[in-house]
Amino acid sequence: MSNTLKFGNGQWATKEGSTLAYNDENNNFKPLPFNFERASSATVINKDGLIETVGSGQPRIDYKDDSNGALLLEPSRTNLITYSEDFSNGNWAKYGTTVTSGFTSPDGSLNAFKLVEDTNNSKHFISRNNLFTPDGVTRDYSIFVKEGEKRYIFITNVTTTNNDINCAVFDTRDGVFTNTNNPTYISNRNVTTLSNGWYRIDFTSNVNSFSYDNFYIGISSSETMSGVSYQGDGTSGVYIYGAQLEEGSYPTSYIPTQGSAVTRLAEISVTQTPPSGIINSSEGVFYAEMSALSNDGASRYISLSNGSTSNRVVLRFNSSNEISGFVFSGTTQASFSYDVNILNKNKVALKWKQNDFALWVNGIEVGTDTSGVPPINLSLLRFEDGADNGQYFYGNVKEIKLYNTALTDAELIALTS
Repeated sequence: MSNTLKFGNGQWATKEGSTLAYNDENNNFKPLPFNFERASSATVINKDGLIETVGSGQPRIDYKDDSNGALLLEPSRTNLITYSEDFSNGNWAKYGTTVTSGFTSPDGSLNAFKLVEDTNNSKHFISRNNLFTPDGVTRDYSIFVKEGEKRYIFITNVTTTNNDINCAVFDTRDGVFTNTNNPTYISNRNVTTLSNGWYRIDFTSNVNSFSYDNFYIGISSSETMSGVSYQGDGTSGVYIYGAQLEEGSYPTSYIPTQGSAVTRLAEISVTQTPPSGIINSSEGVFYAEMSALSNDGASRYISLSNGSTSNRVVLRFNSSNEISGFVFSGTTQASFSYDVNILNKNKVALKWKQNDFALWVNGIEVGTDTSGVPPINLSLLRFEDGADNGQYFYGNVKEIKLYNTALTDAELIALTS
């Protein structure tokens, strides 16, 4: 077998407008750079576990979940919360609390705040109010939190004048949401673990009422909602950083703001035209270790093609939240789908050869087809549908490999296990 292209798996090289794959057959290193486009700066979790800002057009290698890193590709999102890091700003209303600056944040700077309870027997929180016009659009609310003298923090978008406050309580020591009820107006609660005791917590909400166009962050005296109103001591608190509100059903990378909303633009082009010998149209294996950002039913492609949809080999997450692969040569020659957790990094390999097609996922052959012809004139590797029609791949890619021969079952087991 001949492994003609390697990308990732801990071997990363990036610069503005480019990220590098390579061919190292016969110990002769040949760089195979991808063109890369994103017309804005963006943040990423670096090797030290800290939030880092990279410039416009620079690929992001994210180390949040893996010490080897993964290429992070995201759609455009806007942080609607102004002064996302400056909780002392007057746009943040304080109720039964004060804020103190100068603490180490998830980006390593002294720009985190401590949210401190006062001595009242009441609720203790800060809020941003009237953030948007309620319209039934799904939005995601997120913030970074860390344990102080207090252990529990609550987040909600429901007016806190209600005695039956509907919120999510989070344990900043154990890193879990603790209240056992199922809040009506908030859902999809998630936790991301960072370094130095920090967590990013979030929830999604879809509302039409003006009672729910806010973002509340407060201290709780216990692990249940009954603890959100209590007698404070005037000195205890928790640490907070980086609030974000964005349209969408899942959180994306943090977008810092100052006096206005800020938009991080999408990665819209990751493409490569390999030299002769890298792609063998008549037979081969297309391998990727990849994960999706969300089970949102979007189709996300990585493709080998001739620049059209007429001849292509595709790996993708489909609209049914499955991993799928297909081969097209004028018409569909082989098509496979397999139900897995697409949020996990899955190892996927698609084999093509005349009358011999197969999809392998995580060491298992999940589909075969013994009739059909291979595509012709494959010349492009793209993180989209193959014909520059969109359906961009948004997710995490840890590794890609190309082989110019159809591997044996034993080789495919070893590759995908």
